[in-house]
Amino acid sequence: MTTIDAHDRTVLDNPAWASLGSAHARFAEVHGRAARYEHEVAPFHALADPTDARAWADLAALVGPGADLTVAGAPLDPFPGWAVTGSVSGVQLVDVALEPAEEPEAVVLTPADVPEILDLIDRCRPGPFRTRTIELGTYLGFRHDGKLIAMAGERLRPPGWTEISAVCTDAAYRGRGLATRLVRAVAAGIRARGETPFLHTGAANTTAIRLYESIGFELRRSTTFGAYRCLEKS
Repeated sequence: MTTIDAHDRTVLDNPAWASLGSAHARFAEVHGRAARYEHEVAPFHALADPTDARAWADLAALVGPGADLTVAGAPLDPFPGWAVTGSVSGVQLVDVALEPAEEPEAVVLTPADVPEILDLIDRCRPGPFRTRTIELGTYLGFRHDGKLIAMAGERLRPPGWTEISAVCTDAAYRGRGLATRLVRAVAAGIRARGETPFLHTGAANTTAIRLYESIGFELRRSTTFGAYRCLEKS
C-alpha cells in the first residue's frame, strides 16, 4: 500500500483504502491492490483503484468465490469474475464550519457496551456495526435511566481526516438534539488530534443531509455503494 500525504484531500475519494494503509493498518487484510477489514471489525472492502480490473482480481483472491461484498465508488459494470447484485447512492460531507463542543453528559462507550450498541444499531439502522467496530475509534453515547438512547463515533481514518459514523437516537428520544450534541462532541476529539471530520449518508436521506449542512458540513461528492458477488471459477 502506498504512502499518503496527510494534507491530500483526495484521500477522501477512497477513504477505506487510505484508512487501511495508515491508521487502521492493524485491522487490514491485504492482497496486492485489494484490502479489507478483519471480519468482526468492519464489512468494508477497498481497492487501490476501483476501476482497475487487476485490483478486482486481487480482491477475488482475497475473498474467494461466492463472497458478497460492497465497494464504494466502483463502476457498476461487472468486471471479469464478478457480478453486480445491487447499489445504493450516497453522499460524502466534510466539516467546513462545525462548532465542536465537549459533552460532559456523554459517556465513552467500551467493548462492554457492545451488546447494547448492537441493539440500538439494529433498531435505528444507521449503518453496519460489528462486534469489534468499537475498536476503530472513540464512541460516545447518552444514557437515560441506564439505557443507551443515542450514540455516535469514529470510523474510517484516512490521513488528516476521521469519519463520524453510527449516529443514531432511539425513536422515543428523537427531536431533542441528542445526535447533534454527540456529533459536536465526537468532532471535538477529532479536531484535538489536528484532523477534520467527514461523514457519509444515503443520498435519499435528505433530512439527515439538511441537518448536517445546518451544523457546518458541506456536500463534497456523491458516490455509489455497489454490491458485488465473486463468481465461482469455471
